[in-house]
Amino acid sequence: MSGQHRVVGQRHRKIDGRAKATGRARYTADLSLPGMLHAKILRSPYASARIRGIDTSAAEVLDGVHGVITGADLPETYGIIVWTRDEHPLCVDRASYVGDGVAAVAAETVELAELACRRIKVDYEPLEPVLSFDDAIARPQDAVRPGERAEKHGNVTKSVTLSFGDVDGGLRTADVRVEGEYSFENTNHVSIEPHAALADYDAAAGVLTLWSCTQVPHYLHRELSRVLGLDQSRIRVVQPAIGAGFGGKSEPFDLEFVVSKLAMVTGRPVRLVYSREEVFLAHRGRHPMRMRFEVGARRDGTITAVRARNELDGGAYSSFGLVTTYYSGQLLPAPVKLGAYEFSSTRVFTNKPACGAKRGHGSVQPRFAFECMLDEVADAIGMDPIELRRRHDIGSNVRTINGQRITSNGMVQCLDAVERTSGWKEKFRKLGRGRGIGVATSMYITGTNYPIYPNEMPQSSVTIKADRSGRVTVLCGASDIGQGSDSALAVIVAEVLGLDLADIAVRTQDTDLCPVDLGSYSSRVTFMCGNAALDAARQIEALLRKHVAAEWACAPDDLVLDGSRVFLRQDTGRSASFADAVWLAEAAEGPLVRSGGYKTPKLGGDYRGGTIGASPAYSFTAHVAEVVVDEATGFVEVVKVWAAHDCGTAINPTIVEGQVQGSVYMGLGEALLEAQVYDEKGRLTCPNLVDYKVPTAVDTPEIEAIVVESHDPEGPFGAKEAGEGPLHPIIPAIANAIHDAVGIRLRQIPFHPARVLAAIEASREVVK
Repeated sequence: MSGQHRVVGQRHRKIDGRAKATGRARYTADLSLPGMLHAKILRSPYASARIRGIDTSAAEVLDGVHGVITGADLPETYGIIVWTRDEHPLCVDRASYVGDGVAAVAAETVELAELACRRIKVDYEPLEPVLSFDDAIARPQDAVRPGERAEKHGNVTKSVTLSFGDVDGGLRTADVRVEGEYSFENTNHVSIEPHAALADYDAAAGVLTLWSCTQVPHYLHRELSRVLGLDQSRIRVVQPAIGAGFGGKSEPFDLEFVVSKLAMVTGRPVRLVYSREEVFLAHRGRHPMRMRFEVGARRDGTITAVRARNELDGGAYSSFGLVTTYYSGQLLPAPVKLGAYEFSSTRVFTNKPACGAKRGHGSVQPRFAFECMLDEVADAIGMDPIELRRRHDIGSNVRTINGQRITSNGMVQCLDAVERTSGWKEKFRKLGRGRGIGVATSMYITGTNYPIYPNEMPQSSVTIKADRSGRVTVLCGASDIGQGSDSALAVIVAEVLGLDLADIAVRTQDTDLCPVDLGSYSSRVTFMCGNAALDAARQIEALLRKHVAAEWACAPDDLVLDGSRVFLRQDTGRSASFADAVWLAEAAEGPLVRSGGYKTPKLGGDYRGGTIGASPAYSFTAHVAEVVVDEATGFVEVVKVWAAHDCGTAINPTIVEGQVQGSVYMGLGEALLEAQVYDEKGRLTCPNLVDYKVPTAVDTPEIEAIVVESHDPEGPFGAKEAGEGPLHPIIPAIANAIHDAVGIRLRQIPFHPARVLAAIEASREVVK
């Protein structure tokens, strides 16, 4: 696409890259205010316990301690989903996991705050924790979330069953039928930056300012208002630079309410930065999931029916669980066309940290299972796995069996690209024992059409101000968490207005200054915020054309904006600077400030839950992984990954490639190393970066990222997502490659050496 545009499609540095690389960028933990206090949270040592009383007197008398609060000071519940607000900033009468916040202290130093927390006496009544899906179902009387809801539903937080077509008939009449049970472990986001928040309360004005490394300033703003009892107009949320999120910062957290309340109580600024252990304890990581799949197919590879049964361990609170439960089924019916489809998903509460949104939440786990099942189908019918996927690609401008509207689709191009670049035809089933190659595909949303709370407002809004100096400021409430969304907005505006990136300032960090955007989740920002920016930029462009044309006595369409100047299309030599054009327009119109917005069209199937998973566009991805398996140790080495991603149009190819590479890296960790394991008392056994294993640079294979452009008709300059979608195929691609190498089917992650070795030995026993 680079030949069609001046800025879009070209390679650019991230506009914040220099500041981050040189250390000039300031993160929340870097911020300090005069008189600032430091806060710490006292956390429960029990996975399940009643709180019979809290004595804070010994903490309060310590010299240098200025504030101590408990759940009684913050009695209002909160939650990211309006229908499932079930969490208190600090426990009121019950602790529900090891690490649940019970009390908080503000003191002169971090060390003093920690000492004060140790002085607080909590009278706990320990209870027998519920620690697994099976326990949660078998022991409804031991409710993790007691009360009226538990009397009706026990520990089940959400249960969904949806069926499309004749699944029983499709399975019964299939030429080939395969089935299997898969499981996925609980994993952490492992962002470089820990959660942090700083609050300052101006009592005279009644205004609270909160700096937080949140992905969702707008939703945090709303929940702060509810919990603190302050009008939204009296709250300002500022988002400094963020050191990654991956979904782990896409909902409010206890520390944001705690520092806000302590600032109000003490009259001084209060900052709290999680320790790495707290990041693990208070995380909102990937749901552990157990999945049972049945797949029927004809001899030609047509998938006649799929039935899935998904069991989700949601931890102690609802978080994004309602949506995750639907996502575990709603996002599966593409890119391969299904004749009939049914899924049943049940999420339960357990006495472990709540699970929420981690990159591709709810859909990565079943994609692992289904893509492995597709390979089993290919084996059973004697068809190449890439060919099976290519022949039965769902196509463009169609609807999936569950009613999702697909516009552009570059899946076949992705398959062609990884087949060619990986040397698939020369390698598949031909590399010899111990070395193998595997493929997998996926589809993912480009933002959800359904906002987290019901409203008719735009999902993204952008305001653009053109200054007399020729500089343009873009104001938006979106969050750049490292994915480069600020840079994408700058490129889109620069393309429309004919400017250089250096002439554009993007400001996306302040609820007082920026119009509402719903935040960085569901891979929505480039598409939705980009469309809003496109709308606003075109309004500014029209004004400039109108008034320059009036001055030059020509038609607006005769003008070209390029290189920070305005030209006549005819080669007359007449031109003006962009700044001069702004002067002309402002003299006639007043300040050149225009706003644009984006709201999705009505999407989704006409049934309960049909809007969940519905998106204005879908990305498509194909991965091929090559592995070496040491049969003596079970050690798996991923040698290289070829990852092709259909992002519609690459606004900035360098950033798209980086997103693809980051997705492969994250999936590699989940496939081979990562698992949050809890003991019999609900204590996390690996709450640090020594015991929780993530890939290092040494462990990371060569990753060849291939950008495929399908040009989506509704995206800004044709763009779609490139954030979460590229993660999905890597885990099943590795699993399928291991099968090619040593003939075993691994159905549980991570594929650590002991597990691989056990499977190899079991396969040898079968052969005997």
